[in-house]
Amino acid sequence: MNTYEFNFDGLVGPSHNYAGLSLGNVASTGNAGDISSPKMAALQGLKKAKALADSGLKQGILAPHARPDFRILRRLGFTGSEKDMIEKAHKEAPAILAACYSASAMWTANAGTISPSADTRDGKVHITPANLNNKFHRAIEPELTARILKATFPDEKIFVHHEYLPSVSHLGDEGAANHTRFCHDYGKQGVEFFVFGKYGFRGDMPEPRKFPARQTLEASQSIARLHELNEEFVVYAQQNPDVIDQGVFHNDVISVGNKNVYFYHEMALLDSDKVILNLKEKMGNDFHCVMVPQSEVSVQDAVESYLFNSQLISISEKEMAIVVPRECEENKNVWTYLQKLITLETPIKEVRVYDVKESMKNGGGPACLRLRVALKEKEIKGINPKTILTENLYEELVHWVEKHYRDHIKPSDLGDPKLSDEIKSALDELTQIMKLGSIYDFQK
Repeated sequence: MNTYEFNFDGLVGPSHNYAGLSLGNVASTGNAGDISSPKMAALQGLKKAKALADSGLKQGILAPHARPDFRILRRLGFTGSEKDMIEKAHKEAPAILAACYSASAMWTANAGTISPSADTRDGKVHITPANLNNKFHRAIEPELTARILKATFPDEKIFVHHEYLPSVSHLGDEGAANHTRFCHDYGKQGVEFFVFGKYGFRGDMPEPRKFPARQTLEASQSIARLHELNEEFVVYAQQNPDVIDQGVFHNDVISVGNKNVYFYHEMALLDSDKVILNLKEKMGNDFHCVMVPQSEVSVQDAVESYLFNSQLISISEKEMAIVVPRECEENKNVWTYLQKLITLETPIKEVRVYDVKESMKNGGGPACLRLRVALKEKEIKGINPKTILTENLYEELVHWVEKHYRDHIKPSDLGDPKLSDEIKSALDELTQIMKLGSIYDFQK
């Protein structure tokens, strides 16, 4: 039976704006206050997803979140009509309003962690939404993310949906941005690789000096237990605190993997040699570890270009392409290295460049925009078919974006109650296009 890897890309929401909410994310804070282009952002993301679908990959779409989050505004003491709440929050607590307007759910690498049936003891696909408790604007996401995931993967005979982990710092979980699955065949037992930034219940390991680590070991271990993984095929590794300090807030900013290839920066991990040896032992023969030296691509180059926040995709049984943002082309060291990479004796033989500038300016590249799930042919039937990207769905979504999205949003626009009304109208129509049901609070 054939098994395929799906990429479910986040559809950029109509509230896409640059509020600079994510401390530790260089691009996010560096572009705070700029004027964003929601329509362009959504179309860029859809174009990238469509191009990959056209190349033969399995591609899906995850719906955006409703914004602003009025439920959170009420919990924080804002009362009256929704118009009153927006106006009061804009005047009295603009940072809170900006957080409630965040479109960061577009980065579905943080939506959750998914383990395919080949790795789980019960033979089902296990899904756990991430609690994202390190940042307020992201900690408001898990409940709605869970609803979207259930509407996307509704068949309970195939998919097991777990509740997100308790939202405490000891169990900080950032989803698939810190999780990679290696395998020789998508449909056979793989090795699940969890990278954490700190120990949640211990203080004896080095911590970043500037920015707090987001993923804990205990969170990763909890996901492995929930997903009924065989510990023989699980590897845990700790991020290098020095690179977290330089803007590597998630592991997918400093490494990426696909099937039997691990592409990583020399400075990515603590005890890197031991980790690589462990992975090689569990993966066996024909496992390629492609290490990028600091002398050729610095951590700063990697963060500025998002070289590692790329997608490694299989283009044939033995060969892969690396999907990178256009910023990689604009960084001399990175581009020089990529030209060298495709000549090395590794499966990576092609570089594909895509423009996702609007997402990049807000702190996420191609890898941030997608959540991966390996599915057997019979399991694909359990997906909501209107979330799988086809030519027709692409055309419907492009038309929908062009109809509903603003060309630009500046910070002061968040105080305009009309924006909220526009978003509700757009998302109400989207749930009908994608057959999602009443997933948003305003629809209940």
